[in-house]
Amino acid sequence: MDKRFYLEIKHIDKNSGARYGILHTPHGDVEVPMFMPVGTNATLKCLSPEMVKECGSGVILANTYHLHLRPGEEIVKKAGGLHKFMNYDGPMLTDSGGFQVFSLAQKRKITEEGVKFSNYLDGSTDFFSPESAIKIEEALGADIIMSFDECIPYPVTYDYAKKSTERTIRWAKRGQLAHTREDQALFGIVQGGAFRDLREMCAKELAAMDFPGYSIGGTSIGEPKEVCFQMVADAVRYLPQDKPRYLMGVGSIDYLLEGVSLGVDMFDCVLPTRIARHGTLMTSQGRINIQGAQYKEDFTPLDPECDCYTCKHYTKAYLRHLYVAHEDFGKTLNSIHNIRFLIKIMEGARKAIQEDRFNEYKAEVYAKFGDKRGF
Repeated sequence: MDKRFYLEIKHIDKNSGARYGILHTPHGDVEVPMFMPVGTNATLKCLSPEMVKECGSGVILANTYHLHLRPGEEIVKKAGGLHKFMNYDGPMLTDSGGFQVFSLAQKRKITEEGVKFSNYLDGSTDFFSPESAIKIEEALGADIIMSFDECIPYPVTYDYAKKSTERTIRWAKRGQLAHTREDQALFGIVQGGAFRDLREMCAKELAAMDFPGYSIGGTSIGEPKEVCFQMVADAVRYLPQDKPRYLMGVGSIDYLLEGVSLGVDMFDCVLPTRIARHGTLMTSQGRINIQGAQYKEDFTPLDPECDCYTCKHYTKAYLRHLYVAHEDFGKTLNSIHNIRFLIKIMEGARKAIQEDRFNEYKAEVYAKFGDKRGF
């Protein structure tokens, strides 16, 4: 066991199978299950690293593809790595660019060697391979890094999914061979689309490669909710019990809690900060659109059950004023609240798991939020 990075499982809920544990990393220990805020360009929009930590964050994310385009991984490396570059002293994670293979589908071409992208900034050509993605991630210096893969779109034919998944497995092996930094944990990413046998094949093949952790990719990209949960279950079933499991790109309450019940430890999404900047807030009373006229003279806290900086110091009327006046401070306050809201949901999940009452906790949360839990 590498003592710089490993998952210490402290308790498994006897009724649900949900896991509580401590993830040990070179930049500190964090509790799981956890929600990880996303800082695409080595920053969470409108927030300082200190604000993010005050929300209770553990691991935060940065985007390999976008940081490669600007400022470039060599600049980050010269600065001393991502932690020093952006002044965040907690654990960090970088993706590999695999999601951009999906999101920039009109600007890329996939071959066995890798993916050729048309740079959306200046029209130039960038080539990502399993080896070059690892090289970039090693230069960036996050604690946890991802294998290069293809995030398979939904829906696709079985033939497409099979060829893509088999290539992702080959790419995972190439990336593993290219990986040299012992202070970084490289995760394999389970793909396979909505096909159960492909998820099983990919999970088993990656498990045999003995990665320090595993991600579940290709979910929450437009498929029905029940299909997503089946994809996750089909992957988790064949992954090692003693390694962390990371469900990529989900950030609504129902996806988080269902993922936890399936044995997932880590989650990330841009959802809370993105909707916050547009005035949508997650609260214990349900979803709030702060621009509503009903909040013009509402001098009560945004959420009486929240302990974040925003809810302690500001009212709905003030938040509405900032939004209507197009003041950036409002985006900051909204983002603080939404991040803290999801982190607090996960804190409750961790406590419930330790008390063997996660199923009850999930039911309580769903009953409280009703059809608003998905936001």
